[in-house]
Amino acid sequence: MKRTFIILLFLFALPFSAHAEKLKVVASFSILGDMTRQVAGGNADIKTLVGPNGDAHVYEPTPADAVALQNADLVIINGLGFEGWLGRLVSASGYKGPIVTATTGIPPLAFSGEGLTQDPHAWQSVANAKIYVANIRDALIKADRMHASDYKANADRYLAQLDALDAWVKSEIAKIPVGKRKVITSHDAFHYFARDYGIECIAPLGINTDSDVSAQRIAGLIDQIRSQSVKAVFMENITDARLAQQLVTDGGAYFGGTLYSDALSESSGPAATYIAMFRHNVTQLVSGMMHNAL
Repeated sequence: MKRTFIILLFLFALPFSAHAEKLKVVASFSILGDMTRQVAGGNADIKTLVGPNGDAHVYEPTPADAVALQNADLVIINGLGFEGWLGRLVSASGYKGPIVTATTGIPPLAFSGEGLTQDPHAWQSVANAKIYVANIRDALIKADRMHASDYKANADRYLAQLDALDAWVKSEIAKIPVGKRKVITSHDAFHYFARDYGIECIAPLGINTDSDVSAQRIAGLIDQIRSQSVKAVFMENITDARLAQQLVTDGGAYFGGTLYSDALSESSGPAATYIAMFRHNVTQLVSGMMHNAL
């Protein structure tokens, strides 16, 4: 009787212990972390290495990051040279599990300079974001087949939201005359966005935010502001505001506000999720470009 009771107790405990052991996933930066949360739902614990308002270009991994990798079942990264520090972190942590590159299948835009040949900011295209989501979904299913149907359903729902977002962005950009779709941003993170939505983004910084900006480059931008009527200037949440302020002061430009390029905002901010980030950026850009037409 006692033995039967112990067996029954063990059998009843199995579902609860299995439920308690969630998949442990590490995402390299906040935008990727949000995408992963949308697909995983409540079936995985997601740890993000570079958090809100963090700059992955100049990030220095911490001992806590190494511990997170040691305990991870799955690591999801952007790739395209974005996480230059990742190799050192993986080596230091001893992590031997799967590393999934979310940009797999995305044709990268070329970039020449600063040690990079490809533009890593592929998430700035909603069409590309859908490929990220599919790669994340497939990685989660492979790592945790028990919840495969959940991951698929969550991904399908999220993909539908991204389709709606893409349609909304196109309708907003259409409000701006084609010749006036020009903006100046503080670093070169919006090439995919510009390609998809037909705008021109001019940036004093290159791909990496730790680049120095020459006086000659700033003078050239001021000339563009004056000669091409590019009045809309934006700073980004990961860059120094003084550069944008100089262009506004010396070039007579209009300061359009803050864009979120490489990182989300804090949860209380305007860009706490990828979709919220995209909507915020488009609203700011459209408002700023309206001043080009004045």
